Amino acid sequence: MSAPAPLVVVGDALLDHDLCGRAERLAPDAPVPVVSEARRTSRPGGAALAATLAAADGRPVTLVTALGDDAASESLVRLLADRVRLVRLPLAGALSSKTRVLAEGTPLLRLDDGEGRAREATDEARRAVAEAGAVLVADYGRGTAEVLREALASAAARVPVVWDPHPRGEPPVPGVRLVTPSASEARAFVGGEAPADASALRTAARDADALVRAWKAASVAVTLGGRGALLSHGETPLLVPCPVTAEGDACGAGDRFAAAAAGLLADGELIETAVRGAVHAATRYVAEGGVRSVATDTVTVPAVPATADGDPTDDALRTAARVRAAGGTVVAAGGCFDLLHAGHVALLQAARRTGDCLVVCVNSDASVRRRKGRGRPLVPVADRIRVLRALECVDAVAVFDEDTPERLLTELRPHIWAKGGDYALERLPEAPLVESWGGQVVLFPYLDGRSTTGIAEKAALSPRPTNLTPERGRR
Repeated sequence: MSAPAPLVVVGDALLDHDLCGRAERLAPDAPVPVVSEARRTSRPGGAALAATLAAADGRPVTLVTALGDDAASESLVRLLADRVRLVRLPLAGALSSKTRVLAEGTPLLRLDDGEGRAREATDEARRAVAEAGAVLVADYGRGTAEVLREALASAAARVPVVWDPHPRGEPPVPGVRLVTPSASEARAFVGGEAPADASALRTAARDADALVRAWKAASVAVTLGGRGALLSHGETPLLVPCPVTAEGDACGAGDRFAAAAAGLLADGELIETAVRGAVHAATRYVAEGGVRSVATDTVTVPAVPATADGDPTDDALRTAARVRAAGGTVVAAGGCFDLLHAGHVALLQAARRTGDCLVVCVNSDASVRRRKGRGRPLVPVADRIRVLRALECVDAVAVFDEDTPERLLTELRPHIWAKGGDYALERLPEAPLVESWGGQVVLFPYLDGRSTTGIAEKAALSPRPTNLTPERGRR
């Protein structure tokens, strides 16, 4: 498996704080909630958040941003230590910071401080952009993209550049590979009133088409929150839906989307593939707790994207650990999944809806052979993994070589172990193990009449088609 390609992030860094507590009463002197037992967390924001999320994907990241000598800048530098390489521009004024006040996870108020702006470009910053293999511009309207505009225009002519715009920022330079506004941002850039819900998709498509032409961009992906993203090259758009419904704190989801898309383009993926991967990454980010994963008091586990060439079990263990650390629910399901059929898909879709990630535990070829006999599996494990990973409801796949998955489950420690309803609890040797760490075995209805054995037998008995075309070269 090749290592993730390096990425240069150019943009305006912020310092973010959350004050999280409980609100059980109103103040006596005003009808406002009283937040008690507040706990403060700090994290990178703006371009610094985008760079941190890109680095969490396992790729080397250089962040080009404006920082000063103020307390907020110094705090941010400490937060970024050992995560990204910093190339600093001089900052005029104090670094911008924002503080959210939340009660039981619901935002009540936001306080903004600092209006610092990038003062000028430096030779080191220009060189970092000139040598980049791919660039993400996280433009929060505080001057970094503006002072480096000439360097960014040159980069867009030779390497993938993803531009995450802000209404207060500069328009993208011509020739960028992908621009990633939200639906409300796209509407503001085009100019117009917010659409009714029934016409939101049509409005987003028109806005994306207009922005491709106005910005001379290769493509525009308008993010639609829980509906996914709409990708346009200036013609009929492509809707990329979210794989599952994810509820949670969406703060930073746009940065997660842009960072994932830029990273995948840096790795050589096509725009459509990059946008699909970015939708999945943003959905998973929200489901796993959002910005809690990068707060200073939160345990974080680097996320490495799953690829067909990597070790799937390592990726599955990282995914489970990351979801667990963020307070999410890990769901696991197991089986041979030889000739994936509708019964398998129904089970996996139902299992994914019960938690925040789904890890599929699949028998190795040797394990299937011992259980099913000679001639099985019909599909080798590498292909079974690839097919399972293509399902939108599957977050990761792990392989076990034993007859039953107890050893793998001990490492994954899922909260829920999902099985089809054709099993009885007393027939599951792994049930006591799952329950030993507080997990639960859950049975789901199984679609009748679907089985790999039945499909294989039917295929074997089907008559072979007669080739009516004479073979060339025969006399």
